[in-house]
Amino acid sequence: MTAWGFPDFDDHEGVHLFTDPASGLRAVIAVHSTALGPAAGGVRFWHYATDAAAITDALRLSRGMSFKNAMAGLALGGGKGVVLADKPGATITEEQLRAFGRATESLGGRYVTAEDVGMSEARMKVISEETRYVSGLPVASGAAGGDPGPYTALGVYLGVKAAAKRGLGATDMKGVRVAIQGVGSVGGGLARLLAADGAVLTLADVNADRAAALAAELGATTAPAESILASDVDLVSPNALGAVLTEQSIAALKVKVVAGGANNQLATREDGRRLHERGVLFAPDYVINAGGIINVGLEYLGQGDEAEVKARIARIPDRLVEVWDESDSSGDPAADVADRIARRLIGRA
Repeated sequence: MTAWGFPDFDDHEGVHLFTDPASGLRAVIAVHSTALGPAAGGVRFWHYATDAAAITDALRLSRGMSFKNAMAGLALGGGKGVVLADKPGATITEEQLRAFGRATESLGGRYVTAEDVGMSEARMKVISEETRYVSGLPVASGAAGGDPGPYTALGVYLGVKAAAKRGLGATDMKGVRVAIQGVGSVGGGLARLLAADGAVLTLADVNADRAAALAAELGATTAPAESILASDVDLVSPNALGAVLTEQSIAALKVKVVAGGANNQLATREDGRRLHERGVLFAPDYVINAGGIINVGLEYLGQGDEAEVKARIARIPDRLVEVWDESDSSGDPAADVADRIARRLIGRA
């Protein structure tokens, strides 16, 4: 659907633009759906080439959160916050964090924020001093909540193993060649888990030194960030920013499986069909990367401890298998099938 000049506007319930001259805050909060509960989704601090690009990112990410929370069985809708950095590499200030907290509070609980790119537990704690509607705060050992990164990595790891079994016939990860794009909190955690299983890893990151250090730790090799997707491996795992699966990058793939934690990996809907037509098994990102929102979502909802979080993350492979089974029976791309199931869950079939 195209509306308001933004192709990614998808009957969003609200798109809110905030400015705070005193702190310099410029932010977008997009609420896609509250059909299942308050619109939950992290806030990211990022530099965008244009304001329109920031709004588009918020639109796409908030829709993805609606689908992610629905597919994870959480009583939460989907939303996303974006705080615009004035230049690449900028650091968000305490005053901007507080201003974003006030912006979140002004929505009266329709949006619940949490940690995303460019944020941290400490920064979420500052935001929480201005709003009740925040999750992912430091918690006691054994409780749900805190840094979502390790839980996202755990879910992606389980999903990668399920994808390798489905697409490669691998009963375990020993000797499976995996190229990981992005080795931050999620990709780095995934790499360590796969290395422990004996996978053969190739790592890449825009921070080449970070990739090299992790490769030295794990006995892996590295590749340039711009060419990692074309590596001659068995499985590619995108774990950086989105829109990396394009007509050009898909044509260059040498793998049978794509499974990673990055949000919005497909640049366009047609790219999901391109993967399908090439016979590449795709793990829809908002299904495989739900571990983090399961953790902070259960924290906010007060529904269980760390054991419950891990039990729910362990169900991620089952949801992926459901998507792949329907894709096989219908002939539709896995990405389209996942969207169809998610829309049905939020009442937008």
